[in-house]
Amino acid sequence: MSKRNPNKKSLWAEFKEFINKGNAMALAVGTIIGGAFSGITKSITNDLIMPIINIFLGGTDFSELKIELPRITPVYQDVVNEAGEVIGQEYVPHYLTYGNFIAAVINFIIMALVVFFIVKLMNKITETAKRKEIEAAEKAAAEAAAAAAAVPPAPTSEELLAEIRDLLKNQKQ
Repeated sequence: MSKRNPNKKSLWAEFKEFINKGNAMALAVGTIIGGAFSGITKSITNDLIMPIINIFLGGTDFSELKIELPRITPVYQDVVNEAGEVIGQEYVPHYLTYGNFIAAVINFIIMALVVFFIVKLMNKITETAKRKEIEAAEKAAAEAAAAAAAVPPAPTSEELLAEIRDLLKNQKQ
């Protein structure tokens, strides 16, 4: 028989609390936007940047950059005609496709640069907002100091006692 701790939350209650905090929703939205953004950067890389790079590389398609690796035991596959009959065998090469890796690195660099500029922009916006808050606080403090300077200072206790003394003297006379 299991004894349940009444103070311990159920897994479902913990999950609901996690979801309701908002962090999970922000993470989900960020992941979805990141996935869509990844498609955009991949398109920028493949459709805009790589063709320009290929001009300098003589029209080389990065996806075709590969090195055939040797095999200890050659692998062959059946060659089938339209009727489904095996008409022979062909060697199946094994490749190291480094061109795809280069394209992925370029894609990563582009994404990292875009994220860097977004963070830099957000930091600038945050800094500007903080500077405006500080300026508003300084302005309010200056206005409060000016208002305080306009009001005559309260008399000190010595001045009050001297005034009372003078009033008492005048009453006796």
